[in-house]
Amino acid sequence: MTSSPSRSARRFSLLAACCMPMLAGCFMVGPDYHRPHAVISAKFKEAPQPPPGWGVAQPQLAEAPKGAWWEIYHDPELNWLESQVAISNQNVKQYEAQYRKAAATIDSIRAQLFPTLSGKFTFSRNAQGSESRSASSGSIINYSTTTTANTWNTGPSASWTIDVWGRIRRQIQQQVTATQASAADLANAQLSYQSQLANAYFNLRYQDSLKKLYQDNVGYFQQALTIVQNQVDAGVTDPSSLWQARYQLQQTQAQATQAGIARAQYEHAIATLIGRAPADLSIPVGALPTILPAPPTAVPSIMLQRRPDIAAAERNMEGYNAEIGYYIAAFYPEISVSATYGYSGNPLQTLIQAGTRFWSLGASSTETLFNGGARTAAVRSARADYDASVATYRQTVLAALQGVEDNLSNLRILGEQIAQQDVAVRSAQEAVRVSMNEYLAGTQTYTTVLTSQQNALSYQVQALGIRQNIATSHVDLIVALGGGWDVSQLPSKASLQTNNPLLPEFISKTKP
Repeated sequence: MTSSPSRSARRFSLLAACCMPMLAGCFMVGPDYHRPHAVISAKFKEAPQPPPGWGVAQPQLAEAPKGAWWEIYHDPELNWLESQVAISNQNVKQYEAQYRKAAATIDSIRAQLFPTLSGKFTFSRNAQGSESRSASSGSIINYSTTTTANTWNTGPSASWTIDVWGRIRRQIQQQVTATQASAADLANAQLSYQSQLANAYFNLRYQDSLKKLYQDNVGYFQQALTIVQNQVDAGVTDPSSLWQARYQLQQTQAQATQAGIARAQYEHAIATLIGRAPADLSIPVGALPTILPAPPTAVPSIMLQRRPDIAAAERNMEGYNAEIGYYIAAFYPEISVSATYGYSGNPLQTLIQAGTRFWSLGASSTETLFNGGARTAAVRSARADYDASVATYRQTVLAALQGVEDNLSNLRILGEQIAQQDVAVRSAQEAVRVSMNEYLAGTQTYTTVLTSQQNALSYQVQALGIRQNIATSHVDLIVALGGGWDVSQLPSKASLQTNNPLLPEFISKTKP
């Protein structure tokens, strides 16, 4: 079929004019998303109070920290270690790669909104045989002939499935929210490993302090051994007291050595968390802090904006809501248009000319009339997925509330316990002083001194353990409140639908 260029242009314009009202009336079938209400309280049951016996470093930090939350501890070593998590932690890199894959999938789905344009150049050679008869001198002669023809064909063609009912756009919506959820998963993973590092760091510092405590007592027990040795040499006490003082010293030396086992393991764990081989990291000896910032406070409603796991669950809900619309769109006809333009003829040198031009325009509409209820089942399945995601979201919020309440109560109760334990330590130390004086006066056996020394050391170890629990609960509370993250750091829907979406702000800032 051939036509003049003006007639061809008019036909394309006519097809476009017919499609424009259809495109203008495009909408998306399926339910619009509205965030379901979460099960949440107006305030936290456990009122955060600074633990008794613990100094308040900076009262102005009572609000939940933002950004690099670990900086509230004012520990340069911890600050450097935490800064390496986003850069070098291999698990974080894995989540970051998954996010980039999810973002790339948006473009592959979005491409379905546009026409597909293709071009072709073909050549064919065809032969057609024929027979003819002729009469000559009273006889009939059969002639066989073969006609050979070459055909060259070139030109573009286009096809377009119009997203009248929003099926493709629902797919895009689902993938965009899935990508936002992936970004939230990345933030949650990063926060989790930062939390693990902070806890490992404070546990390492506990081992440092525990070893120093044992070493301090080794010095004290060495002095006690010297006193007993002098008493034995003077003949004013029995030799068994010397052996008691000696094994007390030796046992404490062994306990100081044993503290190095856990310290080495925590150091190895920290190296792994920052993406280094354990042999490449050595952390100088330090001490467990005795002054912590006031516990951060927040209301539950703010927590919904600060927890990346809650944000991921909420984004997944919108994704499953979009999935419902995608399957509902299958009930509507699929409308497609196509166009072809080109040249076909022979020879090749004269192919591009008006006489060899052809074009075609077409439109089609297809709809599944019966498929045994598969489409209805798919919609029911999608609605069930959405209901499950709502339950997951609400349970995530409840678990987050529990985590905050647990750590608030931990800090409150541990604060009371450390105050009581410090009193017990002072009493035990006074008992050591009194029993030693009585021993030197000859009114007590060394067994009494030994028992009081063992009790005092045991109470000191217990007090140090309580301080360790306070430090880790303090970290866990900050993390339970979302650390320094905020939902505004998620990539926007608009940015994700560009060809080159940026990394989320919370991860791009830390990239070298």
